[in-house]
Amino acid sequence: MEQLVHHNDLMKFWMSVTDRIPWYQKPTKAYGIAEDGLNHWFPDGKLNTSYLALDHQVEQGRGEAVAIYYDSPVTKSKTKLSYKELLESVEKMAFVLDSLNVKKGDTVVIYMPMIPEALVSMLACARIGAVHSVVFGGFAPHELAVRLDDCRPKVVITASYGIEVSKIIPYKPLLDEAMHLSTHKPESVILKSRPNLEVIMHTGRDFDWDELMETAGRKKSVPVSSADPLYILYTSGTTGKPKGVVRDNGGHAIAMHYSMEKIYDMKPTEVFFAASDVGWVVGHSYIVYAPLIYGCSTVLYEGKPVKTPDAGAFYRIIEEYKVKTLFCAPTAFRAIRKEDPNGKELSKYNISSLKYLFLAGERTDPVTYDWACDLLKVPVVDHWWQTETGWAIAANMMGESPLPAKAGSATKPVKGFDVRILDEEGHELKNGEKGNIVIKLPLPPGCLPTLWNDYPNFESSYLSHYPGYYLTGDGGYFDEDGYLFILGRIDDVINVAGHRLSTGEMEEIVAENHSIAESAVIGIGDEIKGQVPIAIVVCKDGLVIDQKAIDSDLTHRIREKIGAIASLKAVVFVKRLPKTRSGKILRKTMRKMIDGEEYSIPSTIDDPSILDEVMDAVRLKMLK
Repeated sequence: MEQLVHHNDLMKFWMSVTDRIPWYQKPTKAYGIAEDGLNHWFPDGKLNTSYLALDHQVEQGRGEAVAIYYDSPVTKSKTKLSYKELLESVEKMAFVLDSLNVKKGDTVVIYMPMIPEALVSMLACARIGAVHSVVFGGFAPHELAVRLDDCRPKVVITASYGIEVSKIIPYKPLLDEAMHLSTHKPESVILKSRPNLEVIMHTGRDFDWDELMETAGRKKSVPVSSADPLYILYTSGTTGKPKGVVRDNGGHAIAMHYSMEKIYDMKPTEVFFAASDVGWVVGHSYIVYAPLIYGCSTVLYEGKPVKTPDAGAFYRIIEEYKVKTLFCAPTAFRAIRKEDPNGKELSKYNISSLKYLFLAGERTDPVTYDWACDLLKVPVVDHWWQTETGWAIAANMMGESPLPAKAGSATKPVKGFDVRILDEEGHELKNGEKGNIVIKLPLPPGCLPTLWNDYPNFESSYLSHYPGYYLTGDGGYFDEDGYLFILGRIDDVINVAGHRLSTGEMEEIVAENHSIAESAVIGIGDEIKGQVPIAIVVCKDGLVIDQKAIDSDLTHRIREKIGAIASLKAVVFVKRLPKTRSGKILRKTMRKMIDGEEYSIPSTIDDPSILDEVMDAVRLKMLK
């Protein structure tokens, strides 16, 4: 894959792709300092992201084409919105926000479930130059209050409730409590009512979505600078204070449009299904902005990969909407494999429209990768990116120059990302040598230019460790063919008697046992060796499990493939692993709890009771 190594080539390349989108004012330079004093891509360009995603698509003759397929097995409801219908709704909500005194540069918090109104809200903010911050629906009041105080929204948009499988989570009481706790008090709340739940409305502050929309006029899009912020998306910080990742308009639009063609091999009007949530970066990039900016149909799915109603949920969606590309976390397919290891559910559906499965968010272990390849009979593309980058750092670019795949690898860096492997002292390592993954500055379009109102933290978190480079926080290596392998977060590397070992590698080996559905290997404190690994494992459903045999097999495999130094201290059997709602396993939290260190349970945890179950199982095992 061609890499851009010279600065001038890089600038020429990114200027050459500015023709992909319509501008109010086309940029004359690729990169430079904007009015905010920071470096941005296309700093003198003017555009509007909502216009790109809606008006421009209608002007291209796609007005009657489907923009959104909304599918909600948890409410047993489905609908579809054409580009023309979506544009009308967004114009009205933009009018509503304007009438509530939301102006260009103001912030709006969106605290919504996976319903079309969430997308309408995001696009309406973009339309008037307001900055949205989507907070995952159902976040605890304290965490929501922290975000309200940090981004100081003028308006909050919410719904009466969200649904987790079969459980209703009322949002309005959580929001009311958050607004009681927060120092900053938003001026207005817009509430989308959902059936069968009464909510308390505060006169003068709370407004009903449907009533406002009924009398709303239409609002045209306003030009904004390429450097103006489109949204803030909070990600967990090491200090406990969430980091507000900022996405600017111009670079983001170019990156989204470019990636849909070059990485995902999409064409306008084809169907893209990102099985994520609008509260996460994948939802921002590939449920909302990229598919619509590129003129595709996007699937908005209010459900889970399993239990809504079964492990065939994704296959039904693919068949029903003729999905070409599915993008989800490896966790989703591990859950499907656990419940349906032989793929019986797949036989009920025709998924011939599916051309690719893309995986990201967690490391894709080779066993899950191979299982998905064998089952789906399509290319499975493991690609690697972060909330901060907004799109893939490394991927097999299926729309440009597909390469032979290697299980466990994110293939090669995407054009524009200059990825290096450095040791602790900043020396570049050779192929095969493991170290810290960094990206040479400048980061490509679409990546964060700063943190919201916190440039010092942006600098200290990402730029100061290796001057001239962005520190990804992940460890890995390039093999002899230049393929990039991600071994996990740097703090997932454990030190056993002076040997640095990757828990990710151990998890790959654990996954080779046919009884294991998924696992987490973590390093716990040891007086003699410093740290020793334990494996916390979940077995597949429907199997007769011999725990002693599995314990022996895993211990033998680890010793054989990594060495005696990596000998497992224990194998702990659990029913479920604690995860965030986006599917990341809480390895660091478990390690700190076991070691008796101070810890904080992430606000993004899916089900806190699972963490208690796992800790009980670990303690019981250690007592034996």
